[in-house]
Order: sequence, then structure tokens, then C-alpha cells
Amino acid sequence: MRGRGNARSSRALAVSWRPAIWHPRLDMGRLSRPRSSTSHRNLPHLFLFFLFVGPFNCLASYSRATELLYSLNEGLPAGVLIGSLAEDLRLVPRAAGRQDQLSQLPERALAERNPPLSFSLASRGLSGQYVTLDNRSGELHTSAQEIDREALCLEGGGGAAWGGSISISSSPSSDSCLLLLDVLVLPQEYFRFVKVKIAIRDINDNAPQFPVSQISVWVPENAPINTRLAIEHPAMDPDVGTNGVQTYRLLDYHRMFTLDVEENENGERTPYLIVMGLLDRETQDQYVSIIIAEDGGSPPLLGSATLTIGITDINDNCPLFTDSQINVTVFGNATVGTPVAAVQAVDRDLGTNAQITYAYSQKVPQASKDLFHLDETTGVIKLFSKIGGSVLQTHKLTILANGPGCIPAMTTALVTIIKVIFRPPEIVPRYIANEIDGIVYLKELEPINTPIAFFTIRDPEGKYKVNCYLDGEGPFRLSPYKPYNNEYLLETTKLMDYELQQFYEIAVVAWNSEGFHVKKVIKVQLLDDNDNAPIFLQPLLELTIEENNAPNAFLTKLYATDADSGERGQVSYFLGPDAPSYFSLDSVTGILTVSTQLDREEKEKYRYTVRAVDSGKPPRESVATVALTVLDKNDNSPRFINKDFSFFVPENFPGYGEIGVISVTDADAGRNGWVALSVVNQSDIFVIDTGKGMLRAKVSLDREQQSSYTLWVEAVDGGEPALSSTAKITILLLDINDNPPLVLFPQSNMSYLLVLPSTLPGSPVTEVYAVDKDTGMNAVIAYSIIGRRGPRPESFRIDPKTGNITLEEALLQTDYGLHRLLVKVSDHGYPEPLHSTVMVNLFVNDTVSNESYIESLLRKEPEINIEEKEPQISIEPTHRKVESLSCVPTLVALSVISLGSLTLVTGMGIYICLRRGKKHHREDENLEVQIPLKGKIDLHMRERKPMAISNI
Repeated sequence: MRGRGNARSSRALAVSWRPAIWHPRLDMGRLSRPRSSTSHRNLPHLFLFFLFVGPFNCLASYSRATELLYSLNEGLPAGVLIGSLAEDLRLVPRAAGRQDQLSQLPERALAERNPPLSFSLASRGLSGQYVTLDNRSGELHTSAQEIDREALCLEGGGGAAWGGSISISSSPSSDSCLLLLDVLVLPQEYFRFVKVKIAIRDINDNAPQFPVSQISVWVPENAPINTRLAIEHPAMDPDVGTNGVQTYRLLDYHRMFTLDVEENENGERTPYLIVMGLLDRETQDQYVSIIIAEDGGSPPLLGSATLTIGITDINDNCPLFTDSQINVTVFGNATVGTPVAAVQAVDRDLGTNAQITYAYSQKVPQASKDLFHLDETTGVIKLFSKIGGSVLQTHKLTILANGPGCIPAMTTALVTIIKVIFRPPEIVPRYIANEIDGIVYLKELEPINTPIAFFTIRDPEGKYKVNCYLDGEGPFRLSPYKPYNNEYLLETTKLMDYELQQFYEIAVVAWNSEGFHVKKVIKVQLLDDNDNAPIFLQPLLELTIEENNAPNAFLTKLYATDADSGERGQVSYFLGPDAPSYFSLDSVTGILTVSTQLDREEKEKYRYTVRAVDSGKPPRESVATVALTVLDKNDNSPRFINKDFSFFVPENFPGYGEIGVISVTDADAGRNGWVALSVVNQSDIFVIDTGKGMLRAKVSLDREQQSSYTLWVEAVDGGEPALSSTAKITILLLDINDNPPLVLFPQSNMSYLLVLPSTLPGSPVTEVYAVDKDTGMNAVIAYSIIGRRGPRPESFRIDPKTGNITLEEALLQTDYGLHRLLVKVSDHGYPEPLHSTVMVNLFVNDTVSNESYIESLLRKEPEINIEEKEPQISIEPTHRKVESLSCVPTLVALSVISLGSLTLVTGMGIYICLRRGKKHHREDENLEVQIPLKGKIDLHMRERKPMAISNI
């Protein structure tokens, strides 16, 4: 963009100009211009005024500064014209196209500057980074350092004054960004101190960006509809105006929320989350979506972050018992502290809202309270004192579960005391597996025959046989442990799977021969192991997306399940190593997006893997395949293989013959890539076969009528809307030798020319001139004499190349009369040359006295023997021959002068005798008529009537 024209074009697009404020010195031209007769009368006064005021006015020009304001877009390349200080300060005439407002200055002052103008920055500073100033022309251009408005005014700008040659100024309350320059105009006679302001206009070169990638919003589950909550951390965009953040939206509203945007007095936009449905934390405690910020550029740019909407708990649930009544049996000899029963209530709330305390109802007698202790936290009922003989056999314990702000839930524990006379058998467990508070914890997938506990069976009476067995379902076995008596080993019988069953309750039962039974309940809790990998619902995800998609376009949401519990079942999502870098996968939500526009013509199908990884140790993973197909859009115009096609066709080419193939392609697919060709101009002569692209002519073409054709062919695809392109076709007709030479001179066989006897040898007599409508060798013409008749017709020679007829030998007395030469005019066509003939009539005599006689001779059919000798033309010029022939006229002239001086005396004496002799000779011979020459050889061919020229 160094040329003036290109710079002006760029300036019209990216740079705007505001007229400068006129300096007082420039107004002098207006004062000094005569306006009327009054001005003439006041001219002496004005002269005195300027004589005294002039120096002070000069000082004023030093003290006042002229201000210019320009504006341009950021990011322009080097060399873009910002403005011309010389033109805008009215120091030189404006370029063509601008309104000339220079009538206030003398024309001589504008045209001649001696010394010339000079422009320079007041000091160097940062000027070399952003602008360049031409010292001679005063033109300001952008420099190689690209202007970034955000870097100048948002990071490093702010309130700089007119300090150096260039500074930066921005206002926090506006989007203005100024480069400030101080420019000096020299020499002294035209001194200016110019303040230049360059306003940097913003372009949309920054996408909105959230300060954090994860945004959390907490909403109470009892929030009413239309509740508004401000989303913290709004997106930031360094661009300003419409290029800044304009709107927000959610990728998934879950049919429960919507977004609204509010703008404050400073123009800042804050997104608000609006509740649109009833929330229930117990049903769903969290919603995850993607919040997208969009600016107002064209095209708009996007930024996104993950928005997690957490539902906070309120106390909207009360405790509930799973059973309304439990029945418990206690032996009368049970020891103090023995657990009798355990009640459990459930509250679906969280935290303090789910805290439950247990208590006896006031209906429970004090005696029962003293006998059975209820743990208010765990709900466990234990034997608190020894069972006496007077204790009631049945106790009905009404237990209340209290929650904050709730009506207590109630259940009943019916305890039956069995009084015994003899002491029942005792079961003494010794646990091998991990046991806490009566619960044995086993890892899933423990090997078969994993020992759980030893049980020792004792008979306090020592006189009864005691048997032992296992009661309950599960993969367990209780067997005697040899070689010891009354020792039993509890072990597993097969592998246990946490995902199938997590909890087992079995009992070791001992009974003696008297029928006394003792039961020891064993609770087995399986611990989950990371033995399950995540499973994708679909191992192959077949996706489609239209090309030219918006940035960060949503593709799909991956979902994988993991049968493990806790963190071992928490799944994270990752792209495989074969995935292109412009695909993004949110590890938490599984949302798959593409960050850039896809081009089907560049790549139509993508196939890569995604991984689902759990949080176990070690982690397990599974892989799915994403098969993405980019759908075609009609975004490519048909493209010709060449911009210009040229075809060479021989003339007289038959109609509808194949001239040439016009190749065109379209990168689109399907109907979008189907192309139809048509001739825009001269469609009455040419046509195109759409299927083959073959160009044909409807009629035979004649080069002599038109030697070339220029066509414009249009290619239109089948898209909606259709796209098109054009190409230029040039058809050049090759010549065929289909035209014989056309003799233009002489015009007929009846024409004749008077040749004086005094004509010197080597002098040109006449010429034969012919043209050929063909071209090339087909139009190269050769001349030859193929027939002669007359007294001595061999005295004349024709140049085979030029057609000039010259006299070879001096004419004698016997050569008077009519000489007839049959000239053949032939071309050099291939394969057959064509020719024409013409009769050249030369009448040798001093004068023409009887024209009718000559015409009668011409009308007689000449008896001419045709010579078959063909003319030969040397194509290559012989320069030496031309040079030697060019000296012949000079030698002839010198010879004539020498001979003339010697025969001058004798010639005058014999002139009368020769004259008389000629007169008598003419009277005796009535054959020819002579016309005297008038002092010089003037060869005139006299036309009598046209003659048709025939071909031989």
C-alpha cells in the first residue's frame, strides 16, 4: 500500500479525517484579496497595517497550535495512509477528488516553495512504533508495529498529555483511545506547531472470557418462581461498544432456569439466573450447564464457563421410621449391657436439618425406662439392670424420633422377657475379619474360604450336648474346626460382589438337647472395590454437524456409568490422543464441543476416541469412539481449471464440432457440487454440453469474416442459494488457404501504360499489386511473368516479391509498339497454393496519338505462350544485394551527367535530322500511336473499362 492510489483506497475504508482548525496566518490571504472599489481606496492603509502588524502576527503563529484529528481501525498493516498534513493544513493543493478550498492563498505560494516544506516530530519517543511521518510530503502512515487498542489504552494508556512526540490518551468513562503527536512544520516562513490526534477505533479482535472456568451458584430449594440471582464473575471483553459482551445464554436450561442480563449506568452487563420451576433438593441437588457469553461483533465471538447450580437444603422433611413395630425377645438371665434392639429413623434433609434424637414416649412406664436404656443418638436399646423375678414379662416401649421443627415420628418395640431356670448355651465370638460395633467388614472379591470368625460354644451347665448351625442366607459356611471340640469356623464359600449385594445378616444358633436356643447375629458389610470400569451407553457415537459452524459449537454430551460406589464411581471424561486439538471435552459434564469452524472441503470425517476414567486407585477406564461427519454447505463457488481458456480452431470447422473441453470443479458435495455451464454472450453461435463441458459452434466459422471470438462462460452450482463464477474463452480461428490472391492493380486486362523509349534500364515501369485475405504463408504472394507478347517483351522483368516491373535493357527503335505481359499472382498456401492472373499492357512510344487504335489492339485475344516457371521468393532478406542495388541510381546519374556534357554540342546538330526521320517513319507505319513525354518519365496507367481477373 505504498502507492498513492492504494493508500487512498485503504484510507477511505479505515481512516476518517476532520478538517483542521485554520491558523490565523492562513487568513491573511483573505484580508489581502481586493473585494470592491472601497478595498482599492483602503489598499495603502492595509499596507501600513500589515507593515506594523506583520511581525506580531508571525509571533502569534508560533504561539498558537493547529489541531488535526484522524481516526483509524486498530490492527491495520504497515503503509496505510492516515492523512496528509500538507493537504489538511492547506499548504499544498488537495489531491484530485477533493474540493479545492485554496482560494485564500496566492497561487504562486502554493506552486513554488523555496525553501521546500519539512515535517518532523517534536521528539522521537514511541513514534517509530506506530506511525511514520514522511518529512517531505507530510504524509502519516501506519508503521510495521501493529496498533493494538487494548494494549495501548486498557493496559498502558491513561491520561497522557501532549508530552513527547507521541503519547496515549484514554478516558475511563468512554471508549476513546487517542495517539497524540506534536509535529513541527518548517522552515521559518511556514512554521507550524501542529497537534495531531489519532483516534483508534475498536475492532472485534477479542472474545469474551470468564475470569474462572467453574462458576457456582447456590439456590435454596424453596426459592419461589422468578427468583433472581446474580451470577458472579461475569465475562470480560477488552473490546468496547458493540464489540463488548452483549448477551449471555445457557447451553442447557434444564427446563428450570433462564437467564436475564441487566445493564448498569456504566454500561456493564451482569447475567442473572432466574428460577422458572419448583426445586426439590431431595429429587435433584445439582444442575450443571455451560454459560456462554457473546459479544456484538460480526461475526460474534464467544466465551464459556461451566455453571454449577447447587440446591441448598431446607428443613422440609421430618424423620420417619422404617418399621412401625419391632418384636424382641430377651432371656431372663441376660447380662447387663446386652443390646436388646435398635430403632432407626430416616430424615431426607441434610446437616442439622437431618439431626434425629430418640426418646421414650411419656406413655412408657418408668419401670420399663429403668430396665431398658435408650441411646438418644443411635436408637440402641440395652439392658440397663438385671432382670428380677418380679419384672413384667412384656414391655411395650414407645419410641419417638425428634427432628428440628418436626412432629415426632413414633414406633413401638415390644420386648418379651423369657424367664429361664437353667442357663442357656453361650456363644463366644472371636473375629478374624475387621469388626466394629458388631458389624464385620469384608472387601468384595475376597477369595473363597476367607475366614471371618471363630465361635466357641459353651454349656454353662456342663451336662447337655450343644449343637451349632448357621441361620440366614449368604455365601457363608459354619463348620467345626478340628481337632478342637465346640470350636466353629465361619468362612466364605464364594466370591462376593458389592454391586449385587452390599449387606448380609446371618446368625449363629446354638441349642442343647433341652431345646434351649441361643442366637448370635452377625452383620456383614461389604466394602466396595474399584472392580468396575465406566461403561459408555454408546461405544460408537455417530455425530453430524454442518460446516462453517459457530465457534465452541455443541456436539453432544457424553454419559458413562460406573457400578462402583463413592469416588470409585465418579467418572471423568477425557479426549483420546488421536483427537484434534480444536475439540474440547469438559471432564466433569462430558460436554463435547468444537472450538473452531470446520470445513468439509478440508476434512469431511473425524474419528477419534474419548475416555471415561473413574477415581479409583488404581483408576479404571473405558473407551468410546466418536465418528463425526461434517455436512456440506454451499460455500464454494464453481472453479474453472483456468481463468482464461484459449482454443485454436481451423476455419470452416463444421457445425457442432468439438472445439474444446471447459473444465470446472466445485469443492462442495452432492447437489451443491453439481455445476451447469452456459454461454453468457454469443449463445446464438456457441453452445456447451453441460454433461461433458464440451464447447461447440452451431455454424461453420469463417476466419475472413471474424478471426477470433471472446466468450464468457458462466458456471452455476445447484446449491440454495446458487453460487456462480465466470471464465473467459478465447477462440482463435486458424487460417486455411481458401482465398486466391486478389489483384487490385492493374484493375483490368484492358489497362495500358505508356513507356517512353528514353526510359533508362533498371527504371521501374509499373507494378502489380495484389492482396490475399488469408494469413501467414497462405497470404505470402509471389509474382511471375508466365506469358509475353510484343516486339521484345523480355526487356521487362517483374520482382517476384514486390510485383514491381522494371526495364531490363535499353529500348531500341524496333521495340516501339504494344508489349503484353501475362502475370501470375500466386500465394504460398498449403497444401495447394492458389493464384490469379492479370494482363499488363505496356505501350512503348513517345506519345499516344490514337487511343482507339490501342484499344483495338487490347481487344484482340493475345497469342501468348504460357511459361510454366513458378515464381520463387526468398523468405530471408539478402542485405548485401539490397545495399549494392541501392548504389545503382547514383552510378546511373553520374554516367548520364558525364555523357550529357560530351554529347551536348553534337546533339544539337543532329537533333533536327533525327526529328525529321522519325516523322517520316511514323507516317509509313500505321501500327502504333505515340504520345510525346513532357520532360520527365511519368508513368500513367490509363483505365478504360474494368476487366474480370480470371484464375488459370
